[in-house]
Amino acid sequence: MMQGLPLLSLAIWVPIVAGVAVLFTGGDRNAQAARVVALTGAVLGFAVTVPLYTGFDLQRVGFQFGELRPWIEAFNINYHLGIDGISLLLILLNSFTTILVVAAAWEAIKTRVAQYMASFLVLSGLMNGVFSALDAMLFYVFFEATLIPMFIIIGVWGGPNRVYAAMKFFLYTLLGSLLSLVALIVLYNVAGGSFAFIDLYRTQLPMILQVFVFIAFFMAFAVKVPMWPVHTWLPDAHVEAPTGGSVVLAAIMLKLGGYGFLRLSLPIVPDASLYLAPVVIGLSLIAVVYIGLVALVQTDMKKLIAYSSISHMGFVTLGIFLFNAQGVEGAVIQMISHGFVSGALFLCVGVLYDRMHSRQIADYGGVANRMPVFAALFMLFAMANAGLPGTSGFVGEFLVIMGAVKVNFWFAFAAAITLIFGAAYTLWMYKRVMFGAVANDHVAELKDINIREFLILGVLALLTLVMGVWPQPFAEVLHVSVSELLAHVSYSKLPVQ
Repeated sequence: MMQGLPLLSLAIWVPIVAGVAVLFTGGDRNAQAARVVALTGAVLGFAVTVPLYTGFDLQRVGFQFGELRPWIEAFNINYHLGIDGISLLLILLNSFTTILVVAAAWEAIKTRVAQYMASFLVLSGLMNGVFSALDAMLFYVFFEATLIPMFIIIGVWGGPNRVYAAMKFFLYTLLGSLLSLVALIVLYNVAGGSFAFIDLYRTQLPMILQVFVFIAFFMAFAVKVPMWPVHTWLPDAHVEAPTGGSVVLAAIMLKLGGYGFLRLSLPIVPDASLYLAPVVIGLSLIAVVYIGLVALVQTDMKKLIAYSSISHMGFVTLGIFLFNAQGVEGAVIQMISHGFVSGALFLCVGVLYDRMHSRQIADYGGVANRMPVFAALFMLFAMANAGLPGTSGFVGEFLVIMGAVKVNFWFAFAAAITLIFGAAYTLWMYKRVMFGAVANDHVAELKDINIREFLILGVLALLTLVMGVWPQPFAEVLHVSVSELLAHVSYSKLPVQ
């Protein structure tokens, strides 16, 4: 709470209420009103999160802006909210991305406009609930509820195979989470009838029970990241989803998995996390290297960026399970950077798709001749995706590699290889789409981005550069929270040294 305002509740419920309000604007008969109400709701949703950053105490240990109210008293389940530095950055990223998604759909979505906008606003509020929940059952409810709006977004506004992609997304992520519910019930009984994170963190569990709980959480969060080999739902979901769906899926929803590892797995079952770290590191390195090679052979721009996301998220899980400050901070910074860069790349593909109605690389060529401003912005995001120093894409990956060096040189070596693959598949795609002679009449008729598109991509370009050149405002928020987390997990037992 700040000056009597329940800021976290506002961050959750302002976008949800705005989403409901959008539904009452009259649908497609009054689509412009739906757009205006949605954008207003998205801006207000972001505005109420800004005081979380300005009022955040960088030196304070523990959770801040706490709210506690009874919810289901029979089972001691509470509406308990609070944030640390890790969740703060993700809430800001989520609320900011919602504004961009609503603005990007201003002209692209022409049917069921109100329902489309409402889905994203409700999804934004639910994801803020995940990032601020301090009660395990409240966390689980928000975590599962996020599936519903995204299922609708893919299934209603997606491509030709949207129903298949939506069902695959829903079933993978739902089934992955069911075992974690069993683990939470077990923890509830062991912790003396409490779902509060602080009580679960203090509970001492025998090793065999820790391993079971870790595996249960791992099933939920690995699918969401997604880690190899449970990643196959993501390319299908990205290819079929509308542009806004792909942006939110890559920029925010994948982060729910990484956040879950940091908020539940490491502090609740630290010994099992340390014991099984080599397995997670191995799967992360496979994702980083193998999926990078898979991205090289893609012919669809969206699918290439989707595989790129899996590879880059491999850096996140690698950094988390290195159990040192560079690795964990690098993982969180990589999540934020990936939100900017992957979101921007999907928006760029959306700009081309709106004009050409094709995502196939072979249908393009010489676009820079017709869209020079767009080509310049696309180049910046391509360089950031390849990890160019001076962009946000470099900061997180560099920190994770430095953290990996402290644990095992070969882990760092394998992770660094992906920088080469990242440059290869990103720049090769850019070269084939943007350079050369104008490929056909459709490309010849292209017009450069308008003011609205320029503002959306320009803001992301600015953030990508600022974070790359001056990461301190992002990193300083994390220091105390990461140090507290690592203090809870013993360094001395690290099995991979």
